[in-house]
Amino acid sequence: MEEYRKKTLRDYLTVIFRHKIILITTMVTVITTVFWGLIFKTPVYEAHVKMLISGQKQLESSYYRDLTGYGETKIILTQSEIVKSSAVIGLAVRALGLYQRPLDYEKNYASIFKKPFIVLNAAIINHKLNKLKDLEKKELLYRAALKSLKQSIGVESVRDTNIFVVSVKDYSPLGAVIMANTISRAYIIFDLQQQLAELQLKYGEKHPTTIQLKDNIEKISKNLNGQPLSDEEAIGPASVKIIEQADIPTKPIGPAKTITFLLACVMSVFLGVALIFIYDYLDQSFRSLEDITDVLNIPYLGSIPVKAELKNYHLLAEQLLLLLKDKNINTVMFSSTLSKEGVTKTILSLGTYLSKVVGYKVLIIDANFKNSALGETLKISDNQGLTEISEGKITFEKAVKDLSNNLFVLSSGKEKLNPAIIFNSHIINDLLKYVKTKFDIILIDSAPLNETKDSVILAANCDGVVLVINEGGTRKQIVKVALAALLKNKVNVLGAILNNRTYPIPLNIYKRV
Repeated sequence: MEEYRKKTLRDYLTVIFRHKIILITTMVTVITTVFWGLIFKTPVYEAHVKMLISGQKQLESSYYRDLTGYGETKIILTQSEIVKSSAVIGLAVRALGLYQRPLDYEKNYASIFKKPFIVLNAAIINHKLNKLKDLEKKELLYRAALKSLKQSIGVESVRDTNIFVVSVKDYSPLGAVIMANTISRAYIIFDLQQQLAELQLKYGEKHPTTIQLKDNIEKISKNLNGQPLSDEEAIGPASVKIIEQADIPTKPIGPAKTITFLLACVMSVFLGVALIFIYDYLDQSFRSLEDITDVLNIPYLGSIPVKAELKNYHLLAEQLLLLLKDKNINTVMFSSTLSKEGVTKTILSLGTYLSKVVGYKVLIIDANFKNSALGETLKISDNQGLTEISEGKITFEKAVKDLSNNLFVLSSGKEKLNPAIIFNSHIINDLLKYVKTKFDIILIDSAPLNETKDSVILAANCDGVVLVINEGGTRKQIVKVALAALLKNKVNVLGAILNNRTYPIPLNIYKRV
């Protein structure tokens, strides 16, 4: 096993460019989704009212004494829940007539793309409502308005004070102000009603304090329209006081659409890159020379690009020739783990170079009986070959085909014969011994290792074996199983060739990293 090689910028860029379709798809999906999400998002405004809890009560009843025993936080939380109660919200809904608001109210503030959907949804709801009786329809609309207003309200305490802030959201800035002011006053009315109930129980309805409190409630009820009041009127006589009325908000809540869109663009890149590296980590196919040397622990002999040129095969042939000379080898079997991994094309290209350029006398043997492609590729009409030789029907000299000077081919034969008969007998061994005396180099095209055990037997009769691995197509585990079978039979594995290799980084970038 080779030592761990530190990753470089080029390695990371290779992964990104190799799976750039994932990056592009992720970016397009995220950006498009966010873009249309922003288009369909109706701006929402939020108005705020500040309220104080520690006001003077008309009567120190047990109800208020209980509250004063609480901690400030508990008082705030209690009052917050009261603000959002149906008793308080209901007053605001009825006072503002929110249950009469059109169901397509949002269309007045929505984008042109969203308006048709709002109108359609409102029409569907109206169609269902028109089937109800007037009383049922009114009650249903009231409950819907009550629920909608509750969902748009927020209550938040101001730290280390008895102050809390009531916030209300609406599509209209003025509408948010009106509802915020109305809810705060409805809350004061609710508080005064609690005191009135206590006073009536203690003093009766004719007591001056009781009458005064009723007048105060009636006066505040007339102002449940959300319009601004003077500071004195806004404060009021209740134990809970308004210390700051709502102002008209100048901009919608949330980040600006431009910022959101730009952030989505940036995040889509990060998400796409993250998905690329996750996918690459989960990918169990061979992608680089490191995959071959680290996973298989065998030498890397070279690669053949997807759009291979003659010079690519020439370079590979020269590297292979140096190896064969160094180890005094002349019979090499080429095989893969799966079919259609380019073994036949590789052998023909290497044989052509070694015979024509180097001047070696080269023999190519087609030993792929199951799915022979050599004869079809070379368009050999008389397909008598290895099968016929093993049956004694023809001699080697008559079966071998002279393609050109120094390059000869022996096909698998036209008759169907169980390869085990040839490989398990002395036939193939005797034939290889014979051709070694006639040729400088013998290249054997065998069936895929995972499709037949006969290729392993054939490999044992050769000087060495070269594995052809398809980049991105062959799983590592499959090759490891096939390699284990070869090593178990003490086959001399010379190394592996990475076929259909891609170079995803553009050349102008590749030179600079």
